[in-house]
Amino acid sequence: MSLADELLADLEEAVGDDDEEFVQSALEAMDTSSSATDHNRPKPNQYQQCLSVTEIAKLNSSEDLKTLLQHIKSYSGVKKEYIVGPVEQDPEYKLIVSANNTILKIENEIFTIHKFVQDHYTKRFPELESLVQMPLDYMRTVQILGNDVSKATKSEELVSVLNPATIMVVSVSAATTQGKEISESSLAAVMEACDMAVSLDQSKSTILNYVESRMSLIAPNLSAIVGSSIAAKLMGISGGLTGLSKMPACNVQVLGAQKLSSSGFSSIAVNPHCGLVYQCDLVQNAIPDLKRKAAKFVAAKASLAARVDSNHSSPNGAIGMKFRDEILQKLQKLNEPPPVKATKALPMPVDVPRKKRGGRRLRKMKARLGETDLRKQANRMNFGEVGDEIDQTDLGFDLGNIGKSSNTGTIRISQIDKKTQVKLSKSLQRKLAKDQASGGRTTIRQQISGTASSVAFTPLEGLEIKNPEAADASGSGGDDKYFGATSGFTSVKRIV
Repeated sequence: MSLADELLADLEEAVGDDDEEFVQSALEAMDTSSSATDHNRPKPNQYQQCLSVTEIAKLNSSEDLKTLLQHIKSYSGVKKEYIVGPVEQDPEYKLIVSANNTILKIENEIFTIHKFVQDHYTKRFPELESLVQMPLDYMRTVQILGNDVSKATKSEELVSVLNPATIMVVSVSAATTQGKEISESSLAAVMEACDMAVSLDQSKSTILNYVESRMSLIAPNLSAIVGSSIAAKLMGISGGLTGLSKMPACNVQVLGAQKLSSSGFSSIAVNPHCGLVYQCDLVQNAIPDLKRKAAKFVAAKASLAARVDSNHSSPNGAIGMKFRDEILQKLQKLNEPPPVKATKALPMPVDVPRKKRGGRRLRKMKARLGETDLRKQANRMNFGEVGDEIDQTDLGFDLGNIGKSSNTGTIRISQIDKKTQVKLSKSLQRKLAKDQASGGRTTIRQQISGTASSVAFTPLEGLEIKNPEAADASGSGGDDKYFGATSGFTSVKRIV
């Protein structure tokens, strides 16, 4: 249920004669508000029933516009350097404010005339309104074409109105259009409307030129940033200096942006969301990659400068020049190449002398774990001699100078260093002595082969197991106590 239905349902619940009058007044108020809303809402072909444009557009023939143009003409010959007293009380300032308001009225009037021309000319060339979207360009094109749309292919006047790409698209569309010729009366009404729009545009240019000439007096700080021409246009679109000062910077950036139609062509060169600020010298002098960022800078500072001019804080434009210098500094900073990364030398290493352990234990450990003489000989090489490799599996590994000092070709057994010799415990010494006494042979104490055995070959018995302990026990069994390898000192009791 809509809001209107809910209101009617609430009103129907009330009973009595006094309430009926209230219901009737409420319904009339609802009808009035709905009609006002429908009137403000644009409707298609809403001006098609109007026979003349003077029924809907009356600003061109109004006395207010004529009086304003006369005042502008009289004030154009006199130039003021400063305003005495409050600026709002100066008659020329009031004229400039009235001129800005009139510019807005002219813009709305041209839009209304554009709708009137569209509603009447769409029967002849319906595709033109989608190809040419700017109101004045559309009406100037209609003035040139008229009922004969074939002029689009051979008319030289269109070059001053449209760009070549749009002219080509309009020519192709004119050759294939399904529109029909309109009557002479409708064509005359369309031409009258186009002439009125062109006349209003000329009046607008006259007013803008006057406002531009007075910008240094009205908005010196804004003019110092964007220039007098663009400052006048910004004030004209926004409805004066007060309206411009109330706008945020993001809206100031797109003021005056035109809706462009690519018409099937590439849109790479089209700059969207670029208003009048994009046309100032600060933006145009920037490199292409920084133009959009420069427009943001200018819009931000222009918004601040408009607020300064609205409060008359800096009549000599010093704040505007300061803002302009800040913008130039930012753009110059963005144009600078990145700083070269300096190569730093490595810091000096902190080489603190470490504590070294010394003493008898360390010397013994170094002597025990040090490099042996045999390893030293293996690591040495003679110049100009090819070393003998150990075997075919370890190519490149040889014995070095082992056994080559005496030129005998045999490995010379080095003397055993007592410092590096492995120490044997007494229990291990007893075990080795016992094995040695029982016929076993070892390479630890004796330099013999490890193939010694207790099995003997005899001529009578053949293989015979020999008991070395029995032979030793019979011969020298009693001497082991006193003359054995493991014998020690014994104390003998002396008989007195």
